[in-house]
Amino acid sequence: MVLDDSELERIKARKMKELLSRGEGSPQEVSSVGEYPNQPVELSDAEFDRFVSKYPLVVVDFWAEWCAPCRFMAPVVKELASELAGRVVFGKLNVDYNPVTATRFGIMSIPTFIVFKDGKPVDAIVGAMPKQRFKNMIMQYVS
Repeated sequence: MVLDDSELERIKARKMKELLSRGEGSPQEVSSVGEYPNQPVELSDAEFDRFVSKYPLVVVDFWAEWCAPCRFMAPVVKELASELAGRVVFGKLNVDYNPVTATRFGIMSIPTFIVFKDGKPVDAIVGAMPKQRFKNMIMQYVS
């Protein structure tokens, strides 16, 4: 049996809805700081625009499983999502599974981090870097 991408997306969406209705496998945990996730949220082409428009400041990590620098940055992104919960929301978009959004933003190298303020891209940060440098780059957008 061969499944096309749209069929796979429908199956994934149905499964996610089932998991969420049972309270299991939530794609994000909500911190005690309002409605802000305190860990990175996995994104897809389908929900990308809604997600970046939902919060005042969003950093999206464009990555892939095979990318060593992406794997290096994954724990950094996770730590910052926890540290900055309530001020910054982090999303992760796998470019291999979500080529529409990656192409739309001209992603040519990964990891690429795009900072969205009020739903609009305001900066792009490319490549792996130490946690403090990455945090400093993000903090300039925190009100």
